Amino acid sequence: MAKPFLLGVLGGMGPLATLDFQHKLLAATPADNDQQQLPSVVWNVPQIADRQKALAGSGPSPLPQLLHGIEKLNQAGASHIVIPCNTAHHWYDELSAASAAPLLHIVEATIESLLNLPHKPQRVGLIATQGTLDAGWYQRGLSGQHIDVVLPTADELAQWFVPGCYAVKRGALREGGELLTRQARALLERGAEQLLLACTEVPVALEAVAAPFLSMTHDPAQLLAQRCAQIWLEYRHSYFAHTQSNNLNK
Repeated sequence: MAKPFLLGVLGGMGPLATLDFQHKLLAATPADNDQQQLPSVVWNVPQIADRQKALAGSGPSPLPQLLHGIEKLNQAGASHIVIPCNTAHHWYDELSAASAAPLLHIVEATIESLLNLPHKPQRVGLIATQGTLDAGWYQRGLSGQHIDVVLPTADELAQWFVPGCYAVKRGALREGGELLTRQARALLERGAEQLLLACTEVPVALEAVAAPFLSMTHDPAQLLAQRCAQIWLEYRHSYFAHTQSNNLNK
């Protein structure tokens, strides 16, 4: 048998987004009892330096603290590690190189899921931090599938996205939801058929205000949780088959 499955979650970015991801893991995992649920160990330490400020050159790099979290998750026995923060994937290569456990990439899980949609959209609006937008991960992935990407303008990011995101971080979910709803509507008005909520604070905020277009959105954190659940179910099936075979041979 392979190493026992234990999902490591490098969280704290922000802490509410990490809790939301844990809830998404539970929702994505079919289980009849506690023992069938996905096992995880979570590093939910919000003192990690601000990712947006670091990439903007106005704050320290979070990399040392991220590496510390990766070290702790490996020490805890994680077989796989995920990062429920899109912007933190800027340091994915360094974190992956430092980890014995493989890191699942949130963008790869998202694009893979979009490919399986019964009706692939032609134009997708992308809601994300400036750092994620500058990295171009989602734009390249979507363009590679011949999907046009509608991006926020600089004014929209300054007026709606950034203050909306930080409102969520301080617990003002309704304020954040109202601001991020304006950002979402602007992308829809410019022709986006569906929205990719590529910042883990955004789905929490939009749900808080019951945004009417939620059915038109895709949440990378949820899609990542579904990928984790799939890996766990494959392991659980293999473990059950292996255990059953051993019992028969006794």
